[in-house]
Amino acid sequence: MLSVKQDLLAALAAELETLSPGAGARAAFENPKVAAHGDFACTAAMQLAKPLKANPRALGEQLKAALEATPAFRQWVDAIEIAGPGFLNIRLKPAAKQEIVREVLAQGARFGFQADRGENVLVEFVSANPTGPLHVGHGRQAAIGDAISNLYSTQGWKVHREFYYNDAGVQIDTLTKSTQLRAKGFKPGDACWPTDSENPLAKNFYNGDYIADIAQAFLNKETVKADDREFTANGDVEDYDNIRNFAVAYLRNEQDKDLQAFNLKFDEYYLESSLYQNGHVEDTVKRLIESGHTYEQDGALWLRSTDYGDDKDRVMRKTDGTYTYFLPDVAYHIQKFKRGYGKVVNIQGTDHHGTIARVRAGLQAANVGIPQGYPDYVLHTMVRVVRNGEEVKISKRAGSYVTLRDLIEWTSKDAVRFFLLSRKPDTEYTFDVDLAVAQNNDNPVYYVQYAHARIQSVLRAWQEAGGAGVPALEKVDLSALEGPQAQALMLLLAKYPEMLSAAAAGNAPHDVTFYLRDLASSYHSYYDAERILVDDEAVKLARLALVAATAQVLHNGLAVLGVSAPERM
Repeated sequence: MLSVKQDLLAALAAELETLSPGAGARAAFENPKVAAHGDFACTAAMQLAKPLKANPRALGEQLKAALEATPAFRQWVDAIEIAGPGFLNIRLKPAAKQEIVREVLAQGARFGFQADRGENVLVEFVSANPTGPLHVGHGRQAAIGDAISNLYSTQGWKVHREFYYNDAGVQIDTLTKSTQLRAKGFKPGDACWPTDSENPLAKNFYNGDYIADIAQAFLNKETVKADDREFTANGDVEDYDNIRNFAVAYLRNEQDKDLQAFNLKFDEYYLESSLYQNGHVEDTVKRLIESGHTYEQDGALWLRSTDYGDDKDRVMRKTDGTYTYFLPDVAYHIQKFKRGYGKVVNIQGTDHHGTIARVRAGLQAANVGIPQGYPDYVLHTMVRVVRNGEEVKISKRAGSYVTLRDLIEWTSKDAVRFFLLSRKPDTEYTFDVDLAVAQNNDNPVYYVQYAHARIQSVLRAWQEAGGAGVPALEKVDLSALEGPQAQALMLLLAKYPEMLSAAAAGNAPHDVTFYLRDLASSYHSYYDAERILVDDEAVKLARLALVAATAQVLHNGLAVLGVSAPERM
């Protein structure tokens, strides 16, 4: 049906060009808001009426007659109807819709993919400081970032997944001090343990049991290995640097376990410390000063970011000579651009909203050729977790929040991924643990996976009875697929590639979850309306081809989300 649509669009473009030179480039079909109105809608007559000084209804009649005379419309279109002031509602012949079944079966796992476009995109996500386990907010970011990466891959981009972490800031010192106190035998609540009341900075001290685990491993002189580092503790509680390096490596290892439980791999771990070690931060400061957009005030160095639309100027270097987080962020994004990533997507929490304007301002002021609006941002809200009807806020491991691994252990990797992707990223979301493990139609991931497993059960039964297998279905006669449920299912299959393209363009993986739920619903309706393994061989094969194509698209869509497509449930 995709090839059918292209044939029809080509015919429409040619006729529009005849009516008004240049109009052919704007040939397009829309999806009717009411399914009963047809399969495609065309508003070209209304758009051309004013420049051509013509009555839109009359122009619609003229365009209708011209299209009906084209070979493509004669072959694939059952009827064209004029509605309202000049809408063209187009009804396809059943054979046109049936073509999508062949296309899906022929392309298999590549159905929906676009050709290689020869461009690179860097998607940065999770980027958690190595100071504790990954919480459910990181989980939402991981699901969003991985799904967006997969969406770009379907559209022909070469995707680079990157994890950036601040290993050079105050939080690392806090982690080190917390671990050192634990290693010396102290614990939260002891007289020497900082509290909020005595030190405003002490609220960041880490009280979770995982700090005690790090301290004990340090005293045991253990060796820990993460994706990007390996370190052996010396057990000396006075060796601050050794404790620091060991604690960071230990937590990087813990985060790796979280990511492995989520079936997530990164192409690169980029360290904030490397920006200082390689001189990128100092080079960025120099560039910004030379740009003339900085000034000194109250002993601090400021960027006049209001020159670039920010709501206020930003401090780059504080009075104590240290840099704010904003400065290495600018340096980091300059390096992204220099590494050849003309397109960059950052997945961050909504608490980072204020960084967007200042980072973009810094990149423009640096004057290194970076386009305006670079990078793209996808901001997400945090996640509430509800279990047994009550909100869960505390994890023993973390001390103050529910970890990603907690959520996976309570439910499953598939449920966590699907649920965390089932709403727009900036929408508040409550993760219902009880719903995530329920085996009923109210559980969206179960509902979609069950549709796939249900189809596989039908295909197995056919093959066990002597059926030739799915590859043989690609060339069967599909003319029996004329019922309303079959027609609706085929139309929905045909929308998959366009849905993928739109979801990638909008950084909107939630659109994939919506689509999959609709597709599962359409399949269940079809299954209830028409028995598949009937005695009539031609009808049976046609219906098997349709459900095999449906299973393939369900599988492809779930793969974009990083969710499995089980064959049995």
